[in-house]
Amino acid sequence: MTTAAQFTSALRNRQRLLGYWSLLDSPVAAERLAQVGYDYLAFDAQHGLFGYQGLLNNLIATDTRGSTAVGMVRVEANDPTYIGRALDAGAAAVIVPLVDTARDAAAAVAAVRYPPHGRRSYGPMRAQLRIGPDPVDTHAQTAVLAMIETADGLADVEEICATPGLDGIYVGPSDLRLAIGGRTSTDPEVAEEFEAALARIRNAAEAAGIAAGIHNADGASAARRLDEGFTFATVAADVVHLQQAAAAHLAAARSTGA
Repeated sequence: MTTAAQFTSALRNRQRLLGYWSLLDSPVAAERLAQVGYDYLAFDAQHGLFGYQGLLNNLIATDTRGSTAVGMVRVEANDPTYIGRALDAGAAAVIVPLVDTARDAAAAVAAVRYPPHGRRSYGPMRAQLRIGPDPVDTHAQTAVLAMIETADGLADVEEICATPGLDGIYVGPSDLRLAIGGRTSTDPEVAEEFEAALARIRNAAEAAGIAAGIHNADGASAARRLDEGFTFATVAADVVHLQQAAAAHLAAARSTGA
């Protein structure tokens, strides 16, 4: 079983990591996904279908026998309460959305670290079974990632990446494409500007020596982004893939005997 310490060390050393994105509150699915071979499962508390109990249950399920993955959470907002609860439930890393400035990034870092290095309240509850529990060990084993997905975040990306204590950045491609002028989250008319933005983000992370991650619709896209210089990539997402697989099987079944 992969430990939080192993995962965080690999992330900070900019080793290649692959994860899977979950929107569905299904601990049974999380148990199965944790054994597929991904390095992390990311549970989306911002846009996903999780309440706190669901988030807790899925993090517990990720620690199943034979798991290769740690649990990661995209929290609802850059808020110490949401960040602290995800970490107390056992997340090895948090993705913090809508980081526009270095000041926002510093606030996210502070919410992950205990005093005197931050302002996380001490009460790890379930997390202490696998992470920490002493602050110095917890700091070594948990990671904080800032999302770059807004026009302001892109404009300030070099300063954000230079934030002390920040472990990495994570690109939200749908919001980023809208932020640079796309009419939809997949608008091909801004493809050139979008790729230039990704290059700038990758270069900023590399210069700062931190991890650079990105959200992807499929495995082929994730492979491409890793080859371009991103250090970790997520394949998304369970609810979409469930529908796609069901539709493909239905089409195959209807094609016989026509």
